[in-house]
Amino acid sequence: MTNTVPQVTFKTRVRDSSIEGDNPFRWQDLTTDDIFKGKKIVLLALPGAFTPTCSSTHLPGFEAKYQEFKDLGVDEVYCLSVNDAFTMYQWSKNLGINNVKMLPDGNGDFTRSMEMLVKKDNLGFGDRSWRYSMVVEDEEITALFSEPGKMDNCPDDPFTCSDADTLLNHLKKA
Repeated sequence: MTNTVPQVTFKTRVRDSSIEGDNPFRWQDLTTDDIFKGKKIVLLALPGAFTPTCSSTHLPGFEAKYQEFKDLGVDEVYCLSVNDAFTMYQWSKNLGINNVKMLPDGNGDFTRSMEMLVKKDNLGFGDRSWRYSMVVEDEEITALFSEPGKMDNCPDDPFTCSDADTLLNHLKKA
């Protein structure tokens, strides 16, 4: 793993009030610099939108504790998954996520460069992110909490150390 976040471009969709109709969004590229440069960011990365642990516990946990992160000096909290922008948007809408920003890594470029891309062919998911979370300060990874047992086609879905409380405890001690 690298000490700095990989330089990639994320393909995102943003609301644009100049666009009328049912889909008032436009494409907007966001670079690693746009997200991380000069900021303190918490990023949680997970296997997939609409999947059980990701939807019931992981992402909702960070949403519930969002203000606590902000109070500890975090500029923003991002949720990254190897899913496209449309899926990430609908998932956040479905879960009522209002604070955590969704970061689609549709091609897995960031995840691959973080050496966190794993095969989940055993579940029919293809390539996905291993579950982890991290603190990034001005593009430098200052803390990384990766779930144990990282491997292709992992038979289970470990969720022991990448949760919101683990990161909050780390930030409170820092």
